[in-house]
Amino acid sequence: MERRDVLRMSAAAGAAGMLTLDSVTFAHAAGAADGPPGDGPPGDGEETRTVRGHLPTGAPDWVYLPVEVPRGVREIAVSYSYDKPDVPPGTPGNALDIGIFDERGTRLGGRGFRGWSGGARTEFAISAERATPGYLPGPVRRGTWHVALGPYTVAPQGLDYEVTLTLRYGPEGTTPEPVYPPERGRGRGRAWYRGDCHLHTVHSDGRYTPADVAAAARRAGLDFLTTTEHNTPSAHGAWEGLWGPHPDGELLVLCGEEITTRNGHFLALGTDPGTHLDWRYRARDDAYERFARRIHRAGGLVVPAHPHCPFVGCQWKFGLEDADAVEVWNGPWTVDDEVSLAAWDNTLVDGGPDGWLPAMGNSDAHREGQEVGLPQTVVLADDLSRQALLEGIRAGRSYVAESSAVSVALSATGPRGEHAGIGGRLRVAGEAAVTVRLEVSGAPLDAAVRLMTDQGQLHAAAVPASGVVTWRTTASLATYVRAEVRRPAPEGSPVPGPMVALTNPLWLDPR
Repeated sequence: MERRDVLRMSAAAGAAGMLTLDSVTFAHAAGAADGPPGDGPPGDGEETRTVRGHLPTGAPDWVYLPVEVPRGVREIAVSYSYDKPDVPPGTPGNALDIGIFDERGTRLGGRGFRGWSGGARTEFAISAERATPGYLPGPVRRGTWHVALGPYTVAPQGLDYEVTLTLRYGPEGTTPEPVYPPERGRGRGRAWYRGDCHLHTVHSDGRYTPADVAAAARRAGLDFLTTTEHNTPSAHGAWEGLWGPHPDGELLVLCGEEITTRNGHFLALGTDPGTHLDWRYRARDDAYERFARRIHRAGGLVVPAHPHCPFVGCQWKFGLEDADAVEVWNGPWTVDDEVSLAAWDNTLVDGGPDGWLPAMGNSDAHREGQEVGLPQTVVLADDLSRQALLEGIRAGRSYVAESSAVSVALSATGPRGEHAGIGGRLRVAGEAAVTVRLEVSGAPLDAAVRLMTDQGQLHAAAVPASGVVTWRTTASLATYVRAEVRRPAPEGSPVPGPMVALTNPLWLDPR
C-alpha cells in the first residue's frame, strides 16, 4: 500500500481513528464460500498468505486487515513482524500491537472479539479446542474475520509490517467449557483482607503464569487477587485449581481486565467472569462512559490505573466522574505515585464525606523482579467474597501497605465516645475535641508518620516503640484526616520519603 492510499483512507475514517485494508482471500475460499459444508482443501491441508504494507506517522489508531475465511477451517494462525528503525533521542520508535475479531465484526463493544496480545507476541492461533493465551477458543466459522493492527507509536520513517495468515482445514473439534473462580472463599467473617488487584500473566504482556502469580500471592500473605490482563478476559478461566484452601492460606480470585486506551488505562475489578471491555477509543470519542456503565452492570468497579504514569498513552484523560476508586500507588513507590497521591488528595474536599473517591494500591506485577503484593490494598469486608470486598473498596474502608508485614489502624474518637475508622464519618460539634489515634506495626525502625488533612500535614512524628501516635484536633480545624507512614527522604530530596503505608481518610463532620 502506498503512503497516499493510507493517508486517503485515514482521512475517510475521520474521528473513528481506523482504516480497513483490502481483503485477503485464499485459493479455496471462492469455491467453498457457497458450496456445501466441508468444501475446501481435502483432509487436513492448510493455506498461507502473506501481506505487507507501510503505515506513515499519523496513521489511525486501528488498522483492520479483513480475512475471508471459508467453510471447513479448523484453525486460524497469524504471525507478524515490523521494522524498528533508529530514531532520534526522545522520539518514539515503532510499536505495533495485534489482535483479531471473528465473523461477527469489529463493532465497538460487539461480540466479534476473539483476542488481543498487544505487542507481547509475534504469533497466535485459534481453534475450537484451544487458543494462544490472550485469545479465546471457539469455532473458526465462515465469514470475514479481521486482524486488528494497532500502531501504538510510529517512527518518523513510518512503519513497514508483514502479516502471515494460515488457515488449517479439518474437523472443527469441541470447545471446552471454561471453569471460572468461585465468588466466595473461606474467610474470617468481618476482618481486614489483603489483596492485589492489578496483575498480569502470559495472557497479556506478563511472564508469570497464573500458577506463578497464585504462588506469589500466597507468599505475599494475600487473601485475594484480581486477574487484569490488557484488553482480554482470556485468563478468567485459567485459574482452575489455584484458588481456595492451601497450606499457605486461602486465596480468592476475582475476574477483571485492564482496559488500555490511548488516553490512559483503567481497571475493571470484580466483573462477572467472561466479561470483555473494549479499549478502542480515546477521551474525544465519548465512549468511556458507556464502558464504565458496562463494568457496573457486570458487578465490577472502575479504577483508573497509574494515572500519572509518564509513558505514552498511560496518563489518565477521562476524568474521575465515573470511577469508584483510583490507583494512587502502583508498584514500588516513585515520583509519579507522589503526583497521583497529591492529585487524589486535591479531590477529597470537592467530593466531601458523601462523594469522595477512595484510593488503592496494587503491584502491576508482570515478571520476576516485580513483586506481587508490593503494594497491597487491605480491605475491611464482611467476608472473603467478591461482593463484600468490592463494597469495602467502594466505601473506602481500606489502606495500602508495602507488604503483609505492615498493618495500620486509624481512628477518631469524640468527647462522648463517638467513634469512626478509615472511610467512616465522625459527627461532633465543630469545636469539640477529637482524638485521632494511629496504630502502626511492622514499619521500619526509622519510619515516620504524617497526619494529613484538607490543609495539608498538621502532625508528624517518628513511629514510637509502642507503634501508637495520637493527635488532638477538632472538626472545625480538619475536614478529614488520613495517615501516611514513610521512610526518611534522601538527603536534599524535595519530596517526602518512600511510602510504607497510607490510609483512606476518615471524615470529621461538624454537627
